Amino acid sequence: MTRIRDLVITPVAFRDPPLLNSTGLHEPLALRCVLQLHVDDGVIGLGECPGDRGHLDRLAAVREHVIGQSVHALNRIEEAVEQALAGVADPVARRATFSAIEVACLDAQARLAGVPVAELLGGAVRPAVPYAAYLFYKWAAHPGADGDEWGPSTTPGELVEQAQRMIARYGFRSVKLKGGVFAPEREIDAIMALREALPGVPLRLDPNGAWTVETAQRVAGELAGTLEYLEDPVLGVKEMAAVAAAAPMPLASNMCTTSLETIPPAVELGAVQVVLSDHHYWGGLRRTQHLATVCATFGLGLSMHSNSHLGISLAAMTHVAAAIPTLTYACDTHYPWNAGEDVVVPGALRFVDGAVPVPEGPGLGVELDHDALARLHEAYVRSGRQVRDDTGYLRRLQPDFDPSLPRW
Repeated sequence: MTRIRDLVITPVAFRDPPLLNSTGLHEPLALRCVLQLHVDDGVIGLGECPGDRGHLDRLAAVREHVIGQSVHALNRIEEAVEQALAGVADPVARRATFSAIEVACLDAQARLAGVPVAELLGGAVRPAVPYAAYLFYKWAAHPGADGDEWGPSTTPGELVEQAQRMIARYGFRSVKLKGGVFAPEREIDAIMALREALPGVPLRLDPNGAWTVETAQRVAGELAGTLEYLEDPVLGVKEMAAVAAAAPMPLASNMCTTSLETIPPAVELGAVQVVLSDHHYWGGLRRTQHLATVCATFGLGLSMHSNSHLGISLAAMTHVAAAIPTLTYACDTHYPWNAGEDVVVPGALRFVDGAVPVPEGPGLGVELDHDALARLHEAYVRSGRQVRDDTGYLRRLQPDFDPSLPRW
């Protein structure tokens, strides 16, 4: 029996551009947490999750309950995590804690077996996983800082330039715009400009719940024949159902469908046609596969949600997506926005024609760059940051910013 001997939890911070969304503005540093799961025979499994204080505290609370367990006993480990976090009311938070540990366990298991993680998930059905260019409205620079290589993107023309540069660099064949930042008419103009500049390229728009039902129905009608899908235009499953009943394109969600328990009402009401999975809060790679089976059962499309992340997460996303036969759409990823910063040794992860080949080698196929980990941990310590706060950051710069949704 191969036992877990230690769980090392390291918070890190890496550069993040001034990206806008419906709730505010990305701060200069994004927070993540890197897990090193030490098992017998000197093998170390890697995991990654958000780096907010709550995530760190929950991982610290379960650490002693994980040490000593068999690295293969995922069901028992999940039970131990649930028991240790019995006082945490939010099931998504409990699942997110287990998810980071599960990925590290699977990485260790696969390293011990000398096979890729995808093999433990039933085997890859595709050699590479397609990802979409993730466009953002953004400022030229954080206040008081030098501009980044992407420059400003607040107009349709600037967004088109951003998309063209991303496609030229990474080969993306799908494009998603994070909306909910400006008035719907302005974002319609942006989508139409992208459609004209990128004929035949699937487009998506995500207003992050910034619209009312009436606004969403109107915009969906105006964008008929233009979008691959419209993501979370409104908040709430009943509100999504009202939009879906009138929309000419599918609606996608990672906001009203966030667990298996939320699937039945979404199906019953016809609220969602595409579920955006995310192993970080769905409960890990195996549960993401369970979600794929449920989606196939109910005829729902499947893609993958993203938030600011590093290479360990990208590798995990790629392995599980490669092992899901029913993956319907290209996945989301923030990875191109990382300004080249990462905690893994370069070379294992790359984009080829908009897709990431499944990393070769055992486990996740990525190795930890210990110097980079130390550097990004030091950046975390120096920052004094504890939580991600897009709203608070923008309010420091624009005190009258109101994050209340819906906004239009």
